[in-house]
Amino acid sequence: MADIPVPAPSFAFSEVLDRIRRSAEYVVIPLLALAASAVLFSVFLLFLGKNPIDFYSLVWRGGFGTSFSWQNTLVRASPLILAGLCVAIPARLGMVVIGGEGALVLGGFAAAVIAIPMVAWSPAPLTLLMMMIAAMAVGGIWIGFVGYLRHYRGINETISSLLLSYIAVSILNFFVEGALRDPSDPNKPSTMPIGPDTMIGAIPGTSVHWGLVAGIIACIATWVLMNRTTFGFAARITGGNVRAAMAQGLPVGRLVLVSTALAGACAGLAGFFEVAAIHGKANASLIAGYGFTGILVSFLARHNPLAIIPVAIFLGGIDAAGGLVQRRMELPDATVQVLQGLMFLVLLVSETLYGRFSIFKAKGA
Repeated sequence: MADIPVPAPSFAFSEVLDRIRRSAEYVVIPLLALAASAVLFSVFLLFLGKNPIDFYSLVWRGGFGTSFSWQNTLVRASPLILAGLCVAIPARLGMVVIGGEGALVLGGFAAAVIAIPMVAWSPAPLTLLMMMIAAMAVGGIWIGFVGYLRHYRGINETISSLLLSYIAVSILNFFVEGALRDPSDPNKPSTMPIGPDTMIGAIPGTSVHWGLVAGIIACIATWVLMNRTTFGFAARITGGNVRAAMAQGLPVGRLVLVSTALAGACAGLAGFFEVAAIHGKANASLIAGYGFTGILVSFLARHNPLAIIPVAIFLGGIDAAGGLVQRRMELPDATVQVLQGLMFLVLLVSETLYGRFSIFKAKGA
């Protein structure tokens, strides 16, 4: 009896190469955008009469060169991770929400306000739990309102979220400089302090607070939600084609509201850690621009929750080096913000390059 030939497996090595080639596009193009922005910023420094090599060496030393620099970088990366998620989650539905700064500010403000009456009688763990719930709830409602305006009123989410950010800052200033101002602090308008017993401690052996761990867990949970659940599948379908999603009977309105509420909750959680682990009260220090830098974090990570973590650490290191650059090169502390803005601009331009290079396409495509 003749041997029956066994068919060759359909999975070929060429298919693996094609997948790697297609995936490489989403790594190579952002890296090229970063390199191009570094070159353009070097030209800017030369016009100022500064040495670009000195600048980048100081950025490395101030952000990643020592153990102290690394810890300072991770402290700044913690809110950037959560602020990046505030942009990345709605982006899966095709929405560009840039108002994470407002949710972060109001979340931190809500956490400080709810702690004021509880500090005197409540145990610290319960106070911290209520602060976190309040911060996430306020942030979720704030950005969830953006989703409501987008789906049910047809208002552009980019504009509404940006305008709501300015309203959030005004609300903070109104109460901090008015009814909720601590009279014992004449220098800087602030709410009453939550007290050292209510502050969140650092991770043992470091000066990095637990917000970093919370951000990493949030990124992993978001990746699982968006890539391994029916909710995430429905969100991706909605982001690809809203009309097709509605034709298939998907609850588009609910998806929009839930996604924006989750995004706002992440930003509110960042505000909670800024109050409970850094400042100990709510004041203008909450308006640090983390929400706007989170836009760059999300776009540079291609809205991938797992990629947000290293990107946030990278940008946190650049931000942490601002003081060293200011002292050594006699440049304004905002110089690193100019670099970040240039990076964002070049990154947006690089979006037009996707799908244009044959080297990243599968054979026969």
